[in-house]
Amino acid sequence: MPKTKIPYQKTGYFTKAMCDYLNQDKTLANFYGNFPAIENFKNQIDLKKHSFSSEMRQLLTQQLKEQYKGVEISENTLNNIDSLASQTTFTVTTGHQLNLFTGPLYFLYKIFSVINLSEVLKEAYPENDFVPIYWMATEDHDFDEINYFNFEGKKIAWNRKDGGAVGALSTEGLEDVLKVVEKEFGQSENGKKLSQLFEDAYVNHKTLTAATRYLGNELFKEYGLVIVDGNDAQLKKAFIPYAEKELTENLSFKKVTETTERLITAGYGEQVHAREINLFYLKEGLRERIVEIDGSFQVLETDLNFTKEELLKELQNHPDRFSPNALLRPLFQEVILPNLCYTGGGGELAYWFQLKDYFESVEVPFPILLLRNSALLVPSKISEKLQKMDIEISELFKKQHQLQTDFTKKISEVNIDFSSQREHLKNQFKSMYELAKKTDASFIGAVGAQETKQLKGLDNLEKRLLKAQKRKLADQLERLTKIQNELFPKQSLQERNANFSQFYLEYGDELFSELKLHLKPLDLSFSIIEF
Repeated sequence: MPKTKIPYQKTGYFTKAMCDYLNQDKTLANFYGNFPAIENFKNQIDLKKHSFSSEMRQLLTQQLKEQYKGVEISENTLNNIDSLASQTTFTVTTGHQLNLFTGPLYFLYKIFSVINLSEVLKEAYPENDFVPIYWMATEDHDFDEINYFNFEGKKIAWNRKDGGAVGALSTEGLEDVLKVVEKEFGQSENGKKLSQLFEDAYVNHKTLTAATRYLGNELFKEYGLVIVDGNDAQLKKAFIPYAEKELTENLSFKKVTETTERLITAGYGEQVHAREINLFYLKEGLRERIVEIDGSFQVLETDLNFTKEELLKELQNHPDRFSPNALLRPLFQEVILPNLCYTGGGGELAYWFQLKDYFESVEVPFPILLLRNSALLVPSKISEKLQKMDIEISELFKKQHQLQTDFTKKISEVNIDFSSQREHLKNQFKSMYELAKKTDASFIGAVGAQETKQLKGLDNLEKRLLKAQKRKLADQLERLTKIQNELFPKQSLQERNANFSQFYLEYGDELFSELKLHLKPLDLSFSIIEF
């Protein structure tokens, strides 16, 4: 299957911050550590090797085995979990919400980014082992962001009352979604496989955490993927010292605010707003912010109040009741994993940029930040249509109005570009300016005004001609627009809208093998994969 690459910077879909990062612009240099180049991982290994204890490794492997109880674990995954006890094993991590049936297509790209990166690192540093990690965002409470997936333009949603951490939600009601899924997926071999996978994950497991772990394991177990649930009382014990500083010193707020101000001064935005306390209080059906008001610690939207001493005692006795928010979760992750690299989307890396100074203040190594793979999947029937129209797939990244304009100019029998007429007009006015200089100075202004008027007239004529040609070529433009809308739903990236099932239905397991083959995590470019 053909694959082409486009620099992220030329797609038009990535922010200035991400483009500057990929260009290693000096403006951003102080907001991250080692850049994601293969030779820089040696420094990162040395950093983590000396800061991650054998005791933490033992606890991690113990809890992962506990989390995997009842799951049919592959030999590759089990070997990876066991290897984490060794001082020469390190992780590369990505995180994702517990979206229904994986949610957007880029979930697959995230996972294959860390799987392929672990293999690339093993080749470069054979004396070490590298484990791909999927960190489940089980403690999130934004149910409306995860309760659906899109299939061929339709929204398939799980509607229920929410509250608290989404991972603890019962899967009750998903048997009704299964009926919708079975109808949409149909009775082909691949359709039946997808329906069975959905049923096994969501109908046969009691919580969303268990369902998501099962699904991720089924899809990626042959590659040794290890799935981590941070909402674990034993793992959270290791985070108690950092949570204490958060509650008593507001350390993350101070450091992140300072860093964010420097980012804004440098021309970048604030991705996540820091709170004075970046912890939630977590119980069944409840996940609300902890705030300090006049020396008393309160849990918003509840009647819960603590003195400082009571809250610290609660932390010691029940660390599982303290849930890091988006700014503190990265620190928790780096404390409990021997991690070298975090792989995420542009929005995720943007808030990591806010954290570098905070990590230094608590003496935790800052990981390498890698922009996850992005891709556009192009079915062969669309590739063939584009070839007949003499359109490169890369042209479809343009804004729709620009694509239509450029295509109209390309296929029009009439030359719509009035550039030569403009140059001719400007040359004619040069002699008028020379004449004006020999008469009255005020005449120069009159000549300039007339030139501007006539140039604007040419612009208007060009626009009218373009509009007329677009009407004349409406059928061709409609075909091109339909193709772009199919590959770029809602004028955004395919990976942010479509679900993997749409492509699995057509290509089956070949979808996974091709993504595994073509996604190169350290290439730092956008992939176009033609099926």
